[in-house]
Amino acid sequence: MSDSLTIRLGIPGDLPEIMELAILSTDENALLPPDMGKIASKIWPLLHRDHGLVGCITSDPSRIEGVVILQIGEMWYSSATPILEELVIFIHPDYRSAKGGRARKLSQFSKRAAEQLGLPLMIGVLSDIRTKGKVRMYEREFGPSSGSFFLWGARTGEWTRGESNGNQGEALIAPVP
Repeated sequence: MSDSLTIRLGIPGDLPEIMELAILSTDENALLPPDMGKIASKIWPLLHRDHGLVGCITSDPSRIEGVVILQIGEMWYSSATPILEELVIFIHPDYRSAKGGRARKLSQFSKRAAEQLGLPLMIGVLSDIRTKGKVRMYEREFGPSSGSFFLWGARTGEWTRGESNGNQGEALIAPVP
């Protein structure tokens, strides 16, 4: 493995390798079972720089070691200004302890992309695995957080462990008294 890390924009030919990383990412961080077709249909336009982009980090051009997937969207309450939203930063487990700070570099790449696009960046951690370390890294890169995520009736990655909260969506939504 080389000591030099490169971040490049993902291209359509990277889809199979990025999908392998997506599978690993959902194993760790997904709340619900993933739909790989839906994931591919979300990533495909971003690899064409259509409403987003994918940053790929590598020390060896033959293997993508990590990705950041960024989409351009809108906040639910505003259509005036689009935002750059991080969907995932994921480093392949084989490279997490390697020198170079891949996640940090992908965070910095995300900041540069937001600055170049002139958009605010929304980025964060929704994970029950190694959460404190991820939050510390984000705080070093972005400053204090602007909130927190909370989950009720779910934990990230629990679907891969065969755990269930017992709710299969059978209950009807009813007004809270």
